[in-house]
Amino acid sequence: MPVIAMTQEMGSLAKDVALELAATMNLAVMRHEVVDHVAGKMHVSTSLINRLREGKAGLIERATTDTERVAIYTAEEVFELANRGNVVLRGWGATCLLRPVPHVVTVRITRSFDKRVEWLMNHLETDDREFAESEIRRSDHAHATRMHQIFGVTWGDPVLYDLVLNTDRLSVHTCVEQIRQLTARPEFQETEASRQLLANMTLAAHVRSALKDHETTQDVNITIEAQKGRVILKGIVVNAHEQSEVEKVVSMVPGVTAVENRLRLMSSSRLFTHSKTT
Repeated sequence: MPVIAMTQEMGSLAKDVALELAATMNLAVMRHEVVDHVAGKMHVSTSLINRLREGKAGLIERATTDTERVAIYTAEEVFELANRGNVVLRGWGATCLLRPVPHVVTVRITRSFDKRVEWLMNHLETDDREFAESEIRRSDHAHATRMHQIFGVTWGDPVLYDLVLNTDRLSVHTCVEQIRQLTARPEFQETEASRQLLANMTLAAHVRSALKDHETTQDVNITIEAQKGRVILKGIVVNAHEQSEVEKVVSMVPGVTAVENRLRLMSSSRLFTHSKTT
């Protein structure tokens, strides 16, 4: 069940590559699933989520939106879609989220700045080149900032991808063929181990989302490890009540069969120091 994670760079023709690839290999294409999932979980409009990820949100919108919650809910849906298999995932940090999974092919589709500007001008049917350049730069900046904030990586670093394709020189069809051939190579075949790794990562994402959903646990910052339904919790919590609440919420997540609670309580001196500074 191929899983292909691709970048989303305005004017690069990545969308065209994704659609032809999906048609050629009979794969699903991630369309509005992620934005619908995130907006639904946060009880906000899909347009707000789109403005945030495209760098078009206003100052008040950026200040009042919990970007950590957006990242957690985004990861949850990306992992869920990947876990189903037979899919092309474009954008939403899918290349970084799924790179640890051996059978996932990560691809960057890129193109020169001038060609991307020309594409946007044609797409918008405008001769305002300055406006088109500004839009491309704004989009690039938004993507680069988000990738650095969430994953600590430099957007576009070729080391992050298994394949980098330049549509200045390659046709969409050639890009599709290159990706299709790579998915058939031995390195990218599913194994029991790779399927289990993805399932573990998916369950851990569901657990983190569940903790964020509950008022009593939404501020905890802990490490979550999932191993075939068994979830291991590590880190520091404020008190015994929070420790108990975390375990209770985690135990109720579908797919969790056991919880190993290794959470430690914050010392009283640490609590006193914190209270003095607030």
